[in-house]
Amino acid sequence: MNSEDKPQGEEPEATVPPAAQPDPAGPRESAQRPAAAERTGRQRLVAVLWPPRVTRAQLIVALLLFVLGLGLAIQVRSNSDNSALRGARQEDLVRILDELDNRTKRLEDEKQRLENQRTELENSSDQAEEARKQTVQKEQQLGILAGTVAAQGPGITLTVEDPSGTVESDMLLDAIQELRAAGAEAIQVNDIRVVANTYFTGTGGDIEVDGKKITAPYRFKVIGKPQDLEPALNIPGGVVQTLEKEQATATVVRSQKIVVDALRPAKRPDYARSSAQ
Repeated sequence: MNSEDKPQGEEPEATVPPAAQPDPAGPRESAQRPAAAERTGRQRLVAVLWPPRVTRAQLIVALLLFVLGLGLAIQVRSNSDNSALRGARQEDLVRILDELDNRTKRLEDEKQRLENQRTELENSSDQAEEARKQTVQKEQQLGILAGTVAAQGPGITLTVEDPSGTVESDMLLDAIQELRAAGAEAIQVNDIRVVANTYFTGTGGDIEVDGKKITAPYRFKVIGKPQDLEPALNIPGGVVQTLEKEQATATVVRSQKIVVDALRPAKRPDYARSSAQ
């Protein structure tokens, strides 16, 4: 049917678009959803970060870093304490370096000697006889160190004069320590043999060694390499300079034959026994 055929007075039907569907939850609940989701994310972040969870590996790494920092701080402090060497003369520094070189050489010689002994034991046709000979030599060496055997060899004599009575026992002990560090193998102070457990007590004019009184002049007879022993006593700020500050005099004389004949009684330990079967 054409439009002309429609009855007059009848309007054409208008097309009505579908209305938007309303949110069943309502406009207020729809606006609160993003805020609730945001709060939930913050709460999750806080829950992850607090309280902090530290693993065992992290604790170990932190402890190692602390120890490393402490070691570096101690090293820096020890380096800053070497002000005495900074003010030393060039010839004094050269002498100190020579002494360090000599100590290193002594250690290398000792290492080579032990290696030679091992080689002799491995290659000897009569290993039992070679072992017996080395045992006797070792016994003599230990006897010298223990002070139960007399010894002789090259070394020095250190004589300390104390007219003012100002020399303290710790100054004499410092001399012993310097001599040992320089390679002294046998030491005798006046008529007392110095061993590993020797101790000094008292003040000037009333000094005792292992409980026995000694008087000035204090005479140290030392067996070792003279070229190492004498410089060790004369380093800047060393034994000789310290004694001179106390109005005492220290004289060092080299010799190719020093006799250390003061002896210690051999003592059997009360409790310690050899673990060799």
